[in-house]
Amino acid sequence: MPGRIPAMIGHDTMNDDNARFPSAPEAALQPPAPAPAFHWHASASGPMLVCDALGRIAQHAFTTRQLGLPAAAAPEVGRTAWTAVATAIGADPARVWRVRQVHGRAVRVVEAGDDLEAAAAEIPDGDAVITNAPGGAAGVMVADCVPVLLADRQGRAVGAVHAGWRGTCAGIAAAAVDTFRNACGVPAEQLVAAIGPSIGREHYEVGEAVRAAFVAAGHAEADIARWFSADAPGAPCRLDLWAANRDQLLAAGVAADAIHVAGLSTWAHADWLESFRRDGAAAGRMIAMIRMPDGT
Repeated sequence: MPGRIPAMIGHDTMNDDNARFPSAPEAALQPPAPAPAFHWHASASGPMLVCDALGRIAQHAFTTRQLGLPAAAAPEVGRTAWTAVATAIGADPARVWRVRQVHGRAVRVVEAGDDLEAAAAEIPDGDAVITNAPGGAAGVMVADCVPVLLADRQGRAVGAVHAGWRGTCAGIAAAAVDTFRNACGVPAEQLVAAIGPSIGREHYEVGEAVRAAFVAAGHAEADIARWFSADAPGAPCRLDLWAANRDQLLAAGVAADAIHVAGLSTWAHADWLESFRRDGAAAGRMIAMIRMPDGT
């Protein structure tokens, strides 16, 4: 059974730059139990999920539906939600970089030498954000799609990825890893990745057109057979986005023991997680955000 949300992260090995989140009252409800590599943390903006291994490198959070961010939020509501998450992870809200998520494989890069506040005001098309600007943050929104947060073990860059089935088909996770290497000089083997709550295989029935899109995109037959399966002959086909994105990170060079999957299906936890597949237009959005360590 899951325990109460801890008031503090509780890693004595974290350095000052990766300080613990601000304390907050314990939640009254019991959260769903994530994989052992993750734990819940209470914040003023509601419960947030944290990956232990990633947290030793960079502050970050996967939010819940308690964030209260509607899908079509008015600008001031959206700003309030993003500001709250940035504040919870110690980031300057004026230096949070985003993209207009279009279910592709474009990666936005914000570098330390850019006009950082001007960059925060822009929201270009894309599905991943990577930055090496000290103290800045990268974030994406999800409501069933896979949020992936990444950080360099040496603190040189961080990134956030939005991977729905189209983005997964297009290889957005691998594109992000390539961008870490090519734009920031960070090899794949130096990355740590956390895959947050998203729709799980058991709740994600898809049509033959989705499988055909993966075939047309050139994914290996063995991979497709592993990602798409049915519970019985003639049963609906299901897509495992967690396995697909983990496999793509592995193929791009990220170490197996550096990829952590929360294992929480958004569809299964209506009290805690937003799900478009479950709730349709009524579904809100959750934020996954990671903060670049401060420069030394």
